[in-house]
Amino acid sequence: MLLDRFKKNARRLTSTNKFAGRHKEKSQPSAKEQNIEKIREKKNKEVARTAVVESKPTDNGKRKTKSASFVLRSPQITEKAVNLQNDNQYVFKVTPTANKSEVKKAVEGVYNVDVLKVRMINSPAKKKRLGRSLGWQAGYKKAIVSVRKGQVIEILPR
Repeated sequence: MLLDRFKKNARRLTSTNKFAGRHKEKSQPSAKEQNIEKIREKKNKEVARTAVVESKPTDNGKRKTKSASFVLRSPQITEKAVNLQNDNQYVFKVTPTANKSEVKKAVEGVYNVDVLKVRMINSPAKKKRLGRSLGWQAGYKKAIVSVRKGQVIEILPR
């Protein structure tokens, strides 16, 4: 029993030393944290917040303006989406209320390309189980945007 107390005291001493070392490491971010920061910066650069999209006039005669960052949520990077890039087609997740003309104006404003065609897909919500509890995976809307031949949207760094 006396030895157990000694072990506990030894653990306390070593654990305080570990914490002291951790504080020093936090002042200098690790390579993994630096990579994460670079990825976050790239995502923020991908969707510019300055482009403005105007929709059709409402009952009042006023047009609603939406920023491109509201319409375009993120580019969808899947195996199928990467294969579509060879055909000058790019896939974006968009807000559920967005329509084709808003997506077209947003992509043209942010990426400075000529959009030929926009196709919209509504992906429904799905039931998911975890043990006995039943939940829902949120549905989303995505847009497949066709761009003029020779123009490129740089989504993934090459």
